[in-house]
Amino acid sequence: MNTVISMNTPHSSRALERSLEGKLRELLGSVDWLPEVSVSAASQDAGFDLQAMLPLPTGGRAALCVECKQEMRPSTFPMLVQRDFKPAGRPKIIVRVLALPWVSPRVADLCAEHGWSWYDLAGNCRLDVPGVLRIERSGNAPVHAVPRPVANLGTKEAGRVVRALLFDPEQIGQPWTQRALSEARFPFEKSDESVASLGLVNKMVRHLMDEGFIEPLPKSGFMVTEPLKLLFAWRDAYRFEQHERHEYFSLLQGRQLSESIIKLYTFHTEAEYAAFSAADFQAPHVRQPKTWLYVASKALVRFAQVAQAKPVDSGGNLVVLVPSDDGVFYRKEYLGDNEHRSACSNALQTYVDLWHCGGRGQEAAEALLEQKIKPEWRAAGLKA
Repeated sequence: MNTVISMNTPHSSRALERSLEGKLRELLGSVDWLPEVSVSAASQDAGFDLQAMLPLPTGGRAALCVECKQEMRPSTFPMLVQRDFKPAGRPKIIVRVLALPWVSPRVADLCAEHGWSWYDLAGNCRLDVPGVLRIERSGNAPVHAVPRPVANLGTKEAGRVVRALLFDPEQIGQPWTQRALSEARFPFEKSDESVASLGLVNKMVRHLMDEGFIEPLPKSGFMVTEPLKLLFAWRDAYRFEQHERHEYFSLLQGRQLSESIIKLYTFHTEAEYAAFSAADFQAPHVRQPKTWLYVASKALVRFAQVAQAKPVDSGGNLVVLVPSDDGVFYRKEYLGDNEHRSACSNALQTYVDLWHCGGRGQEAAEALLEQKIKPEWRAAGLKA
């Protein structure tokens, strides 16, 4: 049975349940060696909607206990996990399954984390019956309208909110209020901008709460409870291509180049090592022949002067990123003493940049995550 629901078509809970029942039959029926499986509505006191019984090689049966939902917000998933399922037929194995019109990556991760299987109307699934079968499919386009998120983590303003929440390990486990977050400052060397408007912060907080990255506190405010998953979500939405990329060639190398960068600080200029070059200081892992830098657009001319660098179309040894947002300079990490120091981007900024900059960037990003970010978060008592 191949059940299709047209995009944007509202349907009753019973109609949805029938469609999800048909999709489960289709998925299980695609396994050639599996005998015909019975799928039926569960009893009213079972605690779930559909039940499928599969024979076990050693005798007895496994029950797929399917909870059908129109949508599932990650923040409500813990309540579903606590529900008591009572399948009929005394099965030896009980497999809890979440069925939705569309399963987001975040919900799929939560299912995996709690030992649940899942599937959607497009046929994307992870059905795991220990000792019997595992069906995994992904990449099918949704056949149901995908809910639009309240906030877009890829915007400049959202990025500033995420940086404020994550870039200071000592603050991650502390309570926030929306007003305090909106009034938080980005202390750049020549500016003192607030993170975002109260209205945008309100949208962000609602979105992050729905996704289960932050949780409300009993009296007021909220705190970050899933910093690593929030980092991953921001990484996936991050728009690295919005930064202008320029190549330069300079005869200066090593210490000479570093000293030229330090001179920029004399002029209170925003510049810092970025991507692979920042990772060389934070978690050396991948050798990269080019020097990567963030340089503010207004400082490009002065940078070229002090670094004795000329722009080139190819063959350069300097990669200069002109940021679309000064947030990349937030909580930079300083190198050296107070008189002779340069800086590199914050480790979390370095991580998301590496993930998107090509080459062996994702390998370097994983090394940075494991060698620096996670240990520092664990040392601060955070979940990582």
